[in-house]
Amino acid sequence: MRLPPPAADDWEFPRAVAGIAHLVEYAAARGADRSALLAGTGLGLADLAVADREVTAAQELRVVRTLQRLFPGAGADVGATYRPESFGVFGFALLASRTVLDAMELALRFIDLSYTFAIPSAEIVGDRVVVTVDGTRLPRDVRAFLVARDARAIDAVLAGLVPGGVGARLALDEDVATLELAAAELDRPLPPRGSPEVAEAMCRDVVAPRRSRTGVVGDVRVLITQQLPEGAPMGAVAAELGLTERSLRRRLSAEQTSYQAVLDEVRSALARSLLGGRATIPVADVAARLGYADAAAFTHAFRRWTGTTPATYRDR
Repeated sequence: MRLPPPAADDWEFPRAVAGIAHLVEYAAARGADRSALLAGTGLGLADLAVADREVTAAQELRVVRTLQRLFPGAGADVGATYRPESFGVFGFALLASRTVLDAMELALRFIDLSYTFAIPSAEIVGDRVVVTVDGTRLPRDVRAFLVARDARAIDAVLAGLVPGGVGARLALDEDVATLELAAAELDRPLPPRGSPEVAEAMCRDVVAPRRSRTGVVGDVRVLITQQLPEGAPMGAVAAELGLTERSLRRRLSAEQTSYQAVLDEVRSALARSLLGGRATIPVADVAARLGYADAAAFTHAFRRWTGTTPATYRDR
């Protein structure tokens, strides 16, 4: 029996804002100011309540650094607060799995729907399953914190899948952690909690657009989405990435696109989603959400993207 390799080989993938929200709530429970945790991220507390909001790995890493400064050595304690339900669709799919083996395979195939930074891998060695949580590619200043958090979170999630847990043994080191359990645990059935096929399809729907956004283009799309109501000016997005506008323009050109092309793509996709939904949203409100000064400017752009007006598109 072989377990699949993790779907991501590094930590720089877009993430759900719920990962940051979890860290903020942990810190708040220990007396920290929620707003202080978001310093330097470009996010506000209202952003944490937007269910489909995405963030860059760099934004979440800023929160991790603040959390570590406030609570040194708390990585394992933070990790212990995670449950399968902490991970949205990903967690739902884990719980809907038929066996522990199915859940572990799904976790590796959709690891980029988790909040991990230290990427785990798993192999069967004799009668044991060995999960290796590797932090050697993480920034040195947060490596020990994140390895402890991520390894302890995996331990906590595994324990939450079946009654009584899986009897895993966790060994922590600064750079790498290991988690071992008996291979016989892989055959244990999970309590029925929904359709595994439906849950996996939901994971595919969420992860597919994220995986299509690689490199700097992926981070630019995430940051543009966050800053659309303000028009998502290129200078502000470049600053979030630690780049000048000229450098960002050059990086995007190397990936055969431009800032305006990415901005139009994000606006077009969001406009179609808002106009095609069940709720009837006034065109002026859609224009404001997309950062246009008025409905006329949005209508002109929408006609350029689709060949029709927003009102006609909605009627169709």
